[in-house]
Amino acid sequence: MHQRKRFLTRALVAAALVTLTLTAPEAVADPAPDAAARTGGATVTGASADAMTAVSREAAAPAKAAMSTGTVRFNGWGFDTCVTPSLATMRAWGSSKYRSIGVYYAGRGRGCPHQPELDRAWVSSVYRMGWKVLPVFVGSQSPCVGAENKRKFQIGSNPSGQGTKEARQAVQAAGGLGMLKGTPLYLDMEAYDTGDRTCADVTLSFIRSWDREVKRLGYVSGFYSSADSGVAQIGAARRAGTTDLPTVMWFARWQKKPSVSGEPSLPANSWTPHLRIHQYEGDVTETHGGRELSIDRNRVDAPVARIG
Repeated sequence: MHQRKRFLTRALVAAALVTLTLTAPEAVADPAPDAAARTGGATVTGASADAMTAVSREAAAPAKAAMSTGTVRFNGWGFDTCVTPSLATMRAWGSSKYRSIGVYYAGRGRGCPHQPELDRAWVSSVYRMGWKVLPVFVGSQSPCVGAENKRKFQIGSNPSGQGTKEARQAVQAAGGLGMLKGTPLYLDMEAYDTGDRTCADVTLSFIRSWDREVKRLGYVSGFYSSADSGVAQIGAARRAGTTDLPTVMWFARWQKKPSVSGEPSLPANSWTPHLRIHQYEGDVTETHGGRELSIDRNRVDAPVARIG
């Protein structure tokens, strides 16, 4: 995501594609943004009957419980940026089309660990402004991660135990910022070599353990990665009937039309409805209300933080 430069090479992408069998894109219409999101407000809804039945088949009972705890959905435009912006900047950006923000709130692998603006008061303040928060946890990374600056954060020799431990850290940090149960916590797993089967298996073990514990503690498990690496592996795992997979998918595929549907790495009719985010462009600069930020752009139709 925006908290680092991309180091995925064409060779790595090719390796990922060789090892995964992809289905045709699903023929699902992309949902229109909420009316209020287009006009300057932000409309969200509690968990409806269709959202409840949309929880991934792999999800266990704790995931369903988390989704039913007043889960809030947002449909519209979002951005993420490495360092949490000041409240003045967030007010200025109220003039933009964006109504949701990805926040790197915790995790040892963050590219910008120093977040002077981010505290419980900031979260509460932006919530009152009408912003919807997408909490991103950047923890341990795959042992075959492509980005050199992430290799010092590799998953260790006990991926299952480490995933459980970091899930607890993610939940504790979210609670400390005023994010209630039912909030999605998005695990950021930077692009890695899925062609290395041993490494891919270690990574999946970590993700599944993180997923189980987040759900057990009453939060919603989300996952961010490159469409051609982590997302493709999770999609393939779902096709194979693997359990304990994330409930919400945030996939990065740049220079494509912003759309939460039609992603070839995801099985048809999976993670729908209202369970996807598409990061369609990154490392771009925008100015709104006289305030400039370097951001990644996202099309969002997914759960957002519940703020208490």
